[in-house]
Amino acid sequence: MRALCLTATGGSPHLAVMDVAPPVLREPTEVRIGIRAAALNHLDLWVAHAAPGVPVPAFPHIVGSDGAGVVLEVGAAVNHVRPGDRVLINPGVSCGTCEPCSAGEEVFCRRFGILGEHRPGTAALEVVVPGSNVAPIRGEWSWPEAAAFTLSTLTAWRMLTTRARLARSEQVLIWGIGGGVAVAALQVARHHGARAAVTSSSDRKLARARELGAELGVNHEATADVPGVVKRHFGSGVHVVVDSVGAPTWQRSLKALRPGGRLVTCGSTGGAAAELDLRRLFWFQWSLLGSTMGTSREFAQIVALGDAGQLRPPVDAVYSLADAADAYRRLAGGEQFGKLVLEVAP
Repeated sequence: MRALCLTATGGSPHLAVMDVAPPVLREPTEVRIGIRAAALNHLDLWVAHAAPGVPVPAFPHIVGSDGAGVVLEVGAAVNHVRPGDRVLINPGVSCGTCEPCSAGEEVFCRRFGILGEHRPGTAALEVVVPGSNVAPIRGEWSWPEAAAFTLSTLTAWRMLTTRARLARSEQVLIWGIGGGVAVAALQVARHHGARAAVTSSSDRKLARARELGAELGVNHEATADVPGVVKRHFGSGVHVVVDSVGAPTWQRSLKALRPGGRLVTCGSTGGAAAELDLRRLFWFQWSLLGSTMGTSREFAQIVALGDAGQLRPPVDAVYSLADAADAYRRLAGGEQFGKLVLEVAP
């Protein structure tokens, strides 16, 4: 079958569309899906460049974490979808049998992995995943929307809903609007009735964010004092900061928090090492929260909201598999607002 593969680490020059062996069902709990579209995430850049902490795959390696398509075959134990169904895929795969999995906390499974990173990805004509990672599409979705939905939305939902427990009328600061998780975080924040401030180095992206409901946009390249701007607007620090940048924004994120505030992070795209003055941490009684992906329960929650049209990812551009290197370069340059999608099959 045709698939987009990495042939070595080192970035987009090592991407190639290749013919590889198609996947087969090996377990009665699995589903085989014909992929229509796949979407890129910053994770794809980490995998392509073999970033520290990211396992080096065996080559050729099928890329892509997000995807959507049509069910081709189901195992004997799968009864919630059937061949012909249009489906969304949750790219976070766990063992399904350990104590965390049995308790519905799959993200704490020691065998937890992500499509496109720890196992073959979605940028292929077919993929096989556990049935628990598949949800039928019940609303009106385009294939690019469906493909772009899960990873960013699930990550943002768990960050703000489960971990930070964002409440109505609370204030949230989101760094780096334009990326998939940041845009999804803005949508989740607005869904909860929170007031949102966003940052970007692009005035164009700030304008788009205001269209999606951001109350305040701050160009963090034009002003170093993002916390000061945020505090002057809201009258005090924010209740929650969403920071997936890391070292370059860490201190400003803390300064933007009000006493008792929560900082939640899902990544460190700008650097992993950050300093913390413990005296400020306990004096202001902040909560520092880590978050990764989401559980099957949270997946069901976002799919229901997506089917209802309440959470939908903006799609920046759609590329063919043959032009995937251009999509990777656009993602690496941070030019996009929303998601970059690969059309796998028409």
